[in-house]
Amino acid sequence: MPVGNQADLVFDALGEPVRRRIVDLLRDGPRSVGDLARELPVGRPAVSKHLKVLSAAGLADHTSVGTSNRYSLRPDGLEVARTWLTYRWDMVLSAYAETARRARAVGPEETAE
Repeated sequence: MPVGNQADLVFDALGEPVRRRIVDLLRDGPRSVGDLARELPVGRPAVSKHLKVLSAAGLADHTSVGTSNRYSLRPDGLEVARTWLTYRWDMVLSAYAETARRARAVGPEETAE
């Protein structure tokens, strides 16, 4: 599974409630730092720092519009997290299937001990 460090960056970024809220706000489309700050319990400098973390994790992009930066979600930003979760879930299901297979092979009377 090739996502290692990038998955860590994504989950670390999403581990902070304000950054999760920023992701929610950006789902509606590009926003400026000022627009985001008006809907968050932190000021513009903190929003900028959070956006920097989200950008470094590959979750957000920005474009310059005049003197303003507009931030948006990267369309593929959560793909790393989805891949990581799918890989882990597949491992859990495989382990469960193997345990169930072994239990069937042993039989119910032998597993009650």
